[in-house]
Amino acid sequence: MSTAPLPLHNISRLENFGHSLKRVAYVFRPEHTDELPALFEQAGRAGLTIGLRGAGRSYGDAALNAGHIVLDLRGLTRILDWDADTGIIRAEPGVTIEQLWRHALPQGWWPPVVPGTMFPTLGGCLAANIHGKNNWQAGPIGEHVLAFEAALPNGQQVTCSPQQNSELFYSMISGMGLLGVFTSITLQLKKVHSTHVRVTGWTQPNLAGMLAEVDANKDEDYIVGWLDGCARGSALGRGQLHRATYVHADEAPPTRSNLDLPASIMGIPKAILPPLMAPFVNNFGVGLVNFAKYTANRVLENHKSYLQSLVEFNFLLDYIPGWERIYGRNGLVQHQSFIPAAAAESVYREVLQLAQRRGLPPYLSVLKRHRPDKFLLSHAVDGYSLALDFRVPSDPARLVALAAELDAIVLAGGGRFYFAKDGMLSAEHTQQFLGAATLAKLSELKHQTDPQHLLQHDLFRRALAS
Repeated sequence: MSTAPLPLHNISRLENFGHSLKRVAYVFRPEHTDELPALFEQAGRAGLTIGLRGAGRSYGDAALNAGHIVLDLRGLTRILDWDADTGIIRAEPGVTIEQLWRHALPQGWWPPVVPGTMFPTLGGCLAANIHGKNNWQAGPIGEHVLAFEAALPNGQQVTCSPQQNSELFYSMISGMGLLGVFTSITLQLKKVHSTHVRVTGWTQPNLAGMLAEVDANKDEDYIVGWLDGCARGSALGRGQLHRATYVHADEAPPTRSNLDLPASIMGIPKAILPPLMAPFVNNFGVGLVNFAKYTANRVLENHKSYLQSLVEFNFLLDYIPGWERIYGRNGLVQHQSFIPAAAAESVYREVLQLAQRRGLPPYLSVLKRHRPDKFLLSHAVDGYSLALDFRVPSDPARLVALAAELDAIVLAGGGRFYFAKDGMLSAEHTQQFLGAATLAKLSELKHQTDPQHLLQHDLFRRALAS
């Protein structure tokens, strides 16, 4: 293949969300979807691959493409059509979850599935097939996509829906940007009758109680649990739970014109919180904070019910801008596993105990309930997920070794993984959880849509390339 040099001014350093991985790549920022075919052609002439990047909120290496090309799609931010009567919206892939709710919520519509942050792009959300705190009820975001248009590296422009080009529909959604580039996405939003939900919070003293309560409340509109990853013995897996239910207009407070997140927390300006939090980001400090938080919730707020805006309830990761930097210069990684219900307690008990024995307890642990779906690279099971945030130690090899051990435990329990959060899964473990048939189907579709294998990223070469 002949090569052609690319402009040096396009070279940029990129990081993942957790700031644990830093890579250099040629970055291009298209502002119109009709620029994509020329960029594919340019990459082919240069003998380079293309990785797709939205807001860069992946905890792993899905939006990194070291030494090659990265297409930053945040310039594709047009809302192309909006029907306030039906809640159907058509948008470009760079439109963010924040843009969606700001556009639609004043007219009584809300994105049907959102992650814990409002900043990811719609294209990135489809590529990872994100889930939220309502997965058992609503499924992943892909179940609410009515259709999409895409530019393929083979030069074709395609329209896909559950009825038209359905195989590609169920593969590009969840396909981590390896088969084509979304150029427009048609999404059905959810009708809501107020800007608020009714939230109830309570505690459970151990892992078994947390799992049982999440399962018992899985038919609520939202349910999520927060585990204390430092608690041991009979208190292993204790934590707090929050369920939320959409409310009718007459139950909600008067609509505020400003639904932004609060500028301060407990009277402290958010800008100064990260420096105040940083000294506690160690095993002793996090254990102390977790104990204090659990005790306060158990004594003062157990089973209290209150109204909270949809924005405040759903986007907890956005309360403190830059919070992820408190983990220090080596950053953080997340390990998220999905375990069938029958095996969840034994698997998660072993996972938490092993992390503690290795001296690397998770500093944030989030528990959710899930249901299966039919997308190609699905992470879903009829069971639970547990997302664990780890501070990268001064010797990162310790964490890499722990991740491999955790992966083996998860696989032995019939578990699965989520590529948007993964940064360390091996190709061997990917083969085990996806299976040979799924990987063969991905390879077949990639040969059809991308015969030159232009669309790649660091995650693909690490975990998915055959």
